[in-house]
Amino acid sequence: MAYIKPAEVLDSMIEAGTDKGKLGIVHLIIRGFLAGAILACATTLAFTAVSQTSIGLAGALIFPVGFVIIVLLGLELVTGSFALIPLAVLERRVTVAQMLTNYGWVIIGHLLGCTVYAILYGMTVTKMGTDPGNPLAQMLIQLSEAKTLGYKQLGGDGLVLVIVKAVLCNWMVTLGVVMAMTSKSTAGKIIAMWLPVLTFFAQGFEHAVVNMFVIPAGMMLGAKVTLWDWWIWNQIPVLIGNFVGGSLFTGMLFYLSQRNRKRPEASELRFNTHEATAVSVEKSGLS
Repeated sequence: MAYIKPAEVLDSMIEAGTDKGKLGIVHLIIRGFLAGAILACATTLAFTAVSQTSIGLAGALIFPVGFVIIVLLGLELVTGSFALIPLAVLERRVTVAQMLTNYGWVIIGHLLGCTVYAILYGMTVTKMGTDPGNPLAQMLIQLSEAKTLGYKQLGGDGLVLVIVKAVLCNWMVTLGVVMAMTSKSTAGKIIAMWLPVLTFFAQGFEHAVVNMFVIPAGMMLGAKVTLWDWWIWNQIPVLIGNFVGGSLFTGMLFYLSQRNRKRPEASELRFNTHEATAVSVEKSGLS
């Protein structure tokens, strides 16, 4: 499937991070909006599979479809960028300000996309409010409360727990982004990125963008969750944990593992070629 070596993957990560850091605000919002809505749709697809089969793993097997669409279409998923843009900053391709600008506007796009989908899905799953007892609606309410009030009840331990689960989540999600770069074929990219994303979803880890849909959707349907509960006990700590998982465990560690194996710069290649030619000519003259 046209396998790409790790050193070349690192180059692709840095280039992708550079391109993302230089995108304009309009593109960031639009791409973030689409990515948020698509991931929310994949989430409800996974919940539908769980509801129909009563098997949690069924949802995990299906959920990566949204991630695949986002990556193949080149949309903006802030959790994926957590692993890429810091490398571009490290290589001085973009500034910290450009990185934070990307994250801020993409998050706004995600919130808009997830909210729009939550409204439309809520209308659909409750049949325009006439069937609030629908199992899928109740699942969203229960998840919304579990992802906020569940941690709140644990106090400080709850904050630590949600951050740890967010770190583990985005370690896997960003591996999906990187794995997609290991193949030149569409089929190869899909298979490669599917595996880590399935791993995170099956274990119930915390993903910031998924939660931007699940928690407000549950609130709209009647979950007893406040905006404070949402942001303090989930959204902010999950964003922090996702950033650590993506930037450190995937981006930085992979960078350190490959930095000495990167291909020589173009100037070095030209020098080596010239040197080899000179030696060859000298040997020819001696003979």
